[in-house]
Amino acid sequence: MAIFLNRQGENYLLGVWKMEEPISELLSLLPEKAYYEQAIAQFKTPHRIQEWLSVRVLLNHLIGEHHIVQYHPDGKPFIIDDEWYLSISHTKGYVAVIVSKTVSVGIDIEYYAQRIHKVSAKFLRDDEVINTFNGDSTWSLLLHWSAKETMFKSINDIEIDFKHHLHILPFLVQEEGMFETREYKTNRLQIFEMNYLLDSEFVLTWQVDKK
Repeated sequence: MAIFLNRQGENYLLGVWKMEEPISELLSLLPEKAYYEQAIAQFKTPHRIQEWLSVRVLLNHLIGEHHIVQYHPDGKPFIIDDEWYLSISHTKGYVAVIVSKTVSVGIDIEYYAQRIHKVSAKFLRDDEVINTFNGDSTWSLLLHWSAKETMFKSINDIEIDFKHHLHILPFLVQEEGMFETREYKTNRLQIFEMNYLLDSEFVLTWQVDKK
């Protein structure tokens, strides 16, 4: 099994799965195999099948039982029996899942790539601070983007402008930590405590609503 990261918080479970198994092996790791064999017929590429199955294998690993994941019209996933709050993300070679029985959650994973520099003007605010980690500002840019993706998944509003509605407060980038973010789109004006970690290949951000 290619569980890459498995973490349990006070009221959440989180996992990162490294996609290394062939489709046949992923199917063998799932209960209700016939259901998944039928479900993957909707996909046209082996990569998309591998990604979709890896999310289900990771979810089953985290909560230990079969659950059907469906999607709202805005694309946000939910578990059909509504016993768990759920957020999903994927990037090159990895999928990430976070679940909670008590509070809303959000997660995002982003593969390390220099191209983030080319699009940073589209999501960075003038009052956001980009610093370096090991002499490389790419990590800070990726964390800003990833945190805003996590915020978007945590806010019940699809008309969000990442540059104007979402704000990352200044923080010093380390291998792992937490920083504060704010949203200016809803009447709640929510403040999020954003958890993060850096791997040699990706950044991961996640947030868990307060009770």
